[in-house]
Amino acid sequence: MDWLHDIFHKSPEIALFLSLAVGYFVGQINFGKFQLGGVGGSLLAAVVISQAGVTIDNGVKSVMFAVFIYAVGYDSGPGFFNSLNRKTLREIAMAIFLAVSALVTVVVCAKLFHLNKGLAAGLAGGALTQSAIIGTAGDAIARLGLPADQVKSLQSDVAIAYAVTYVFGSLGAIIVCVNILPKFMGQGLREAALEAEKALSGSVPARAAGQLSALPELVGRAFRVEQAAGRTVSELEMSQNDTITIERIRRHGKAEEPVPDFVLEKDDVVMVVGRRGGVVDIAPLIGVEVADTDGVSLVMQTREGVFTRKGMNHMTIAEVRQSVDRNMRHGVFLESARRAGQPLPILPETKLEHGDVVSFYGSPKDTKRAVDAAGYELPYSIKTDFIYMGVGIVIGLLIGLIVVNVAGIPLTLGSGGGCLLAGLVFGWMRGKHPMYGVMPSAASRLLQDFGLAAFVAVVGLNSGLQAVVTVKQSGMTIFLLGAFVTLFPLLLTMLFGRFVLRYDNAAILAGALCGSRSANPAFGGVLDKAESAVPTVPFAITYAIANVALTLLGPLVVGLV
Repeated sequence: MDWLHDIFHKSPEIALFLSLAVGYFVGQINFGKFQLGGVGGSLLAAVVISQAGVTIDNGVKSVMFAVFIYAVGYDSGPGFFNSLNRKTLREIAMAIFLAVSALVTVVVCAKLFHLNKGLAAGLAGGALTQSAIIGTAGDAIARLGLPADQVKSLQSDVAIAYAVTYVFGSLGAIIVCVNILPKFMGQGLREAALEAEKALSGSVPARAAGQLSALPELVGRAFRVEQAAGRTVSELEMSQNDTITIERIRRHGKAEEPVPDFVLEKDDVVMVVGRRGGVVDIAPLIGVEVADTDGVSLVMQTREGVFTRKGMNHMTIAEVRQSVDRNMRHGVFLESARRAGQPLPILPETKLEHGDVVSFYGSPKDTKRAVDAAGYELPYSIKTDFIYMGVGIVIGLLIGLIVVNVAGIPLTLGSGGGCLLAGLVFGWMRGKHPMYGVMPSAASRLLQDFGLAAFVAVVGLNSGLQAVVTVKQSGMTIFLLGAFVTLFPLLLTMLFGRFVLRYDNAAILAGALCGSRSANPAFGGVLDKAESAVPTVPFAITYAIANVALTLLGPLVVGLV
């Protein structure tokens, strides 16, 4: 073991990445129907590796957590602010219910097992994984007017109980939110997330990465003219209410320009592009479909534009269509639209607002004309805007330094709450002004996955050795009480959310439950299983409330025990 200790002493980062590698390997193993997941596996692996003796600078933990929580807020910002209405009362009620039930649980356990104020406060901090309780409880103990040696002893007990209970505090929340809750709801997190995405997108089914519809809405097909001989291009297009366009014509092996008054002849080959229903309906009016597209093939393009056209704000899609000249919209199809990152249903009655991002489908020439008329083009980019991201994290960390004293109790969002708030605001601003603050979804996912996994691994590496030593010295009482304080309020709040608050979607309930406990590792596990940002909106609301409510438990436990 000495050689391993020497390696970790010279290069502690080896222990960090070893924890991630081993943890994610263990997290993939199925124990029956139970799977620990990468986050929980990294925590356990770190605790085991910590026995060799290794310490990671806490600055690494702070940086990783700041990056993780900012990316979470950035992704959920548009949905978070769009959801601030009477419906969020459920999230507020859930966060408060968990804080109150946790307080009662800790106080009752302390009374029954004769724990002193320090052990009780440390029990709350570790079992609820709320590190701020160490600070608020220690400050409250210092204000009791006790002798200095007694104050020091009680404050030491806070740290000991916290170290013993913190590991299972993180792991227990993962077990409840990632494994027990979906089974209780009878709905997998991925399936629940897809269901919620479908509801948010106007009943349009969401698809996972790499999935495409077997029946795409926009199609192109080539026909040999028979029945349509003698008719003009304009006649055929208008017969389908402009749901199709004739993009190419080949006559005797020569390409012809499909102008509106062009008269078709027998054996011409035409390429029709448009909505699938219109293309299917016009097929019998033209002739036989052909596979030979030599001379009529065409490269189509999807181009995104930001809708800013004057005089059209709050107009419906149908009204916009009617007000635009036919020549302007010819050959252009509305493929999709989103507002502040959320998809909009492409329906005639859907209202468009300035700042909406609209995807146009058609030939490169037609789509360029469309985006210029709608507003301005949104350039495609896979590069993260680090200026925007850096400023956001700096502002979040500065917010976390703010401390407000209320009745002698110091209240602060901390670095986590500050970066989450900054991420929410910057993500929302990006939704309103999509030209700025680019962060591709793959980059955001990497920041979330790596940031959280590294944060959890550092916690395990730094506290695992002390926790094991203390358990050996103090017995298993504190550890078992910590497990109870971890599980009981979570399970009680899960039942409260399902049967009283009427949550019927497992992914949304899991997000709200993780936030109510400020359970960041569990939330990472939920995101990993859901493969969606759906849980982030309820998490962001309950996390902000819980970060304050759970922090208050420190002085409350000291006062009540």
